[in-house]
Amino acid sequence: MLRGLYTAASGMIAQQRKHDIVTNNIANINTPGFKGGNGINRSFPEVLISRIRSGKDEPGAVNVGRINTGVMAEENVSLHAQGDIQETNNPFDFALISDIQVPGAQFDASGKYVDANGQRTIQPQAFFTVRNANGEERYTLNGKFSVDAGGQLIDSEGHQVVGGDGQPITLLEPATRTPISNFRITKEGLFTNADGQPLQGISGQPMKLMISRVDDPNQLVREGNGLYRLDAGQAALVRPVTTEKVEVRQGSIERSNVDSGQSMVDMMSALRAYEANQKVIQFYDKSMEKAVNEIGRV
Repeated sequence: MLRGLYTAASGMIAQQRKHDIVTNNIANINTPGFKGGNGINRSFPEVLISRIRSGKDEPGAVNVGRINTGVMAEENVSLHAQGDIQETNNPFDFALISDIQVPGAQFDASGKYVDANGQRTIQPQAFFTVRNANGEERYTLNGKFSVDAGGQLIDSEGHQVVGGDGQPITLLEPATRTPISNFRITKEGLFTNADGQPLQGISGQPMKLMISRVDDPNQLVREGNGLYRLDAGQAALVRPVTTEKVEVRQGSIERSNVDSGQSMVDMMSALRAYEANQKVIQFYDKSMEKAVNEIGRV
């Protein structure tokens, strides 16, 4: 009898996890560049049930059949579909429009392709590259940038925006060391002046945003504040964007790709499933109470 109790309890835990993911999506519905998460549940391995010595004609164990003992919340997968582009007219706001293709793959709306053999391919995605206080590179789609007192381009959390040469982007005139305010960004992420001439950085090289291509965005780990990282040993999954179909748009930001209507449906579904499992546990609790307090007296 306790087997059903454990199955219902595992269902409650899984639905609670799903509810947490959906509420986090809703909380970040106005966060630029936020990618909604999707909770993936997985069933526990099936077990074989046997009936042991149930009668004189059955001296040994008799197989009854297989049974599943519930589900678990396996992972939280990000949905990297393109969000809507919102125009802000702020020259320090940048949005990435990415549609990187893989030969032979036709990606669906969720950015996934499954071939005839069941082999799954995830659409590569492009990200801005920033550097945290420890000098570690991170990836983000939140393009609401600004300039600090030293003229360096930073994100909303103060992390340095990395340029194409691997160095922080400093918007200062090399000769006069005065801030550069009247600049443009090309589709390739190159900084130019109002006349379209490339701007030179402190190193004397043209300033350009480092746009990183991540071949399997599902391997990215959320760090919070819109930042992603790759675990050790996965550096081969990322490389600079070269000729891929990626466009930088100045004066715009990418909005969250969370669907508010679908999120509300998912949240209510998780709540109802949680309540159903709760009712099962209450039923088992009453059955055990009856077995102990009433049947035990007989």
